[in-house]
Amino acid sequence: MSITRVLSAALLAVGLAAGPAVADDASPSPSASEDGGAPTQAGTSFRTATELDQGQQATASGSTGDYLYWSFPADSGQRPDVKATVKLPDSHGTQTWQLDVYDGLRRRQACQYGAATRTAPQGAATVQLACVMRTVRAWSEPWANDPLPGTYYVRLTVVDLGNADLGQPVSTEVRVDSKDIGGAAAVDGSLAKPLVPGIAVSADKSDDGKSAVLSSFGSDDGWSSGWWTDRWVWTGIGGVLAALAGIGGYALTRGTGRPRQVPPGV
Repeated sequence: MSITRVLSAALLAVGLAAGPAVADDASPSPSASEDGGAPTQAGTSFRTATELDQGQQATASGSTGDYLYWSFPADSGQRPDVKATVKLPDSHGTQTWQLDVYDGLRRRQACQYGAATRTAPQGAATVQLACVMRTVRAWSEPWANDPLPGTYYVRLTVVDLGNADLGQPVSTEVRVDSKDIGGAAAVDGSLAKPLVPGIAVSADKSDDGKSAVLSSFGSDDGWSSGWWTDRWVWTGIGGVLAALAGIGGYALTRGTGRPRQVPPGV
């Protein structure tokens, strides 16, 4: 087999290995709803958090002192980026606003970077907050506080203001995007189920007799990312390169002529 044929076969193998990765990355994260309707209100607790798809920009009106809640889904390999803008009243004193992100177990998640707490000086028109989370992992130790696949909650509130400013109207904008980190964040393991709150609470009934749904994100199976990551592509490429190196070394050292005949008796 010539070196040209070997290289052609190797390139074909790499292309076949990379194909599933491209197909898998085509829709790695939830997107905005097809109807294009972004939420225009916020919940007042974890239980009533307004569901928000990644890529949507939610708006809500409230008052200083209110707790505003949204929820969004995040899958393994994603690094969510949560941004919030608060439009303040024309006349106000110094205010400090804070953006918090919690996972499906209501554990507060640390921000990798971004200003999650900011103070707006007197007379400022807006205050902008941001929280770039750590990459969501497919699996973690039970005692760890790593972000895991499932529902995440955004809480926006003012944490410091003067008494005269309490109850003044404000308007807010919240947007969640994410970056797909890919195989660099892959781990050996996965959750049996994503951290999505219980499907329904039978004890609480609405006027029409239906159970109160805590979250509609996720499904019983197939929601969280599977075993495939682009790390398998690089593993395959490494194996092909190692095989090429072995074949090339053999071709260079085996020689091209027939062994020289040694006359008898010499």
